[in-house]
Amino acid sequence: MQLLLLSNSAAPGRGYLEHAREEIASALDGARRLVFVPYALADHDGYTAQVASALEPLGVEVTGAHTADDPAALVRGAQAVFVGGGNSFRLLKALHERDLVRAIRERVAAGAVYMGSSAGTNMACPTLRTTNDMPIVQPPTFEALGLLPFQINPHYLDAKPDTAHMGESRAQRLEQFLEENDVPVVGLREGTWLRRNADRLTLGGIDAGAVLFRRGEDPAELRPGADLSALLREEPRFDSAAR
Repeated sequence: MQLLLLSNSAAPGRGYLEHAREEIASALDGARRLVFVPYALADHDGYTAQVASALEPLGVEVTGAHTADDPAALVRGAQAVFVGGGNSFRLLKALHERDLVRAIRERVAAGAVYMGSSAGTNMACPTLRTTNDMPIVQPPTFEALGLLPFQINPHYLDAKPDTAHMGESRAQRLEQFLEENDVPVVGLREGTWLRRNADRLTLGGIDAGAVLFRRGEDPAELRPGADLSALLREEPRFDSAAR
């Protein structure tokens, strides 16, 4: 299984996907035809055009899943699938409505490259439960693609001690998740990504790295280059409240 899961698709002062262009080129590994899944945003045509422009320097031809009468059939013939960011609830609802959950799972299991950013990275997890997004629509289930046996929190933000914000920090929200679910969570800071190549999983990106949350343990800082392959052998336990 070949996965590239980006925390974010845009970085300050950089063009769309520019911060990860070398990693994307490496992950695609010669794939020249990519199906883009744009359903996390409302403007499917505009979103697809943005992705096509970003990947053109890599010689990649982009087709929007929304342009096909049968998006699932289009995905089943793809060399690579890219699921873009936006609202995770809207995205997951669309994937289920178009039979894309099954189609993407099957195609990626058969060898196609899966690339996700933000909401698209959330989709690679077993469920939607560690997204940051507002539930602007109601998907039929929180079950996502399950390309990994653990959860990810893209756009992970550290708490700022001098802030006037009185709500929970991101870390506190993830700790609450762990009170109800015994599943590791990787908090991906901006500019970082996870790369899966068969049974090997590594953290890449900028020095800020990521944070690993586990039930009953203190959060652990992760540096780029960290080998996280052991997470691929996890057995997630959802709705398993800590007592």
